[in-house]
Amino acid sequence: MKKKALGSLLVGTAIACAAGLAGAQTVYRIVGPDGRVTFSDRAPTSDTPSQSVTTGAVTEPAGTRTSDLPLEVKQAATKYPLTFYTSKDCGACDVARRYLLTRGVPFAEKTVTSNAEIQALRKLNPDGTIPFATLGSQHLSGFNENDWSAYLDAAGYPAQSKLPSSYRPAPAQPLIPKVIAPAASAAAQPADGSAEPAPGNQSVEPDRVTPSNPTGIVF
Repeated sequence: MKKKALGSLLVGTAIACAAGLAGAQTVYRIVGPDGRVTFSDRAPTSDTPSQSVTTGAVTEPAGTRTSDLPLEVKQAATKYPLTFYTSKDCGACDVARRYLLTRGVPFAEKTVTSNAEIQALRKLNPDGTIPFATLGSQHLSGFNENDWSAYLDAAGYPAQSKLPSSYRPAPAQPLIPKVIAPAASAAAQPADGSAEPAPGNQSVEPDRVTPSNPTGIVF
């Protein structure tokens, strides 16, 4: 996409992006005492273990809320959030990450490692290039500092970092969240570890075996 078209494209997508971001929030994956998994936007209590799952386009690192960011940064991050896709042993990813941190651009990082994640990435970026980033509805494939700088300038991000010194980026998350299956309930297994007979099965008692009843089945 040519740079001269950036301004009009970003303006044209502002309303749609802002509408979609209105519901961006942190969702908690809560595992109840019975092993049932539920999702809620409310933090769990002490007796309901949980795994935090971040959804929406804006990721808020622990201790840094979007509302606490400088106004110029907050406005840009709300209208044109940046999601950064990386993989292991990717030198260009490291360079791009340092650039974003140095410039003071809040971002959500998604790691691409499994085959399923590679296929999911190709739905966004057909050539599968890493690093890859989405800035609002714009796609940045591969890292070129001049190109990324032009897009970030057009989106309204400050040219120099204005983030508070306490700001820390959110930990990278897998592109496809891993769901851990709840452990089987101990009540489902007999205390001696033996398997319970299926409902309706007839029980066989060895001492019931006789010449007239060789199977030992009791009716």
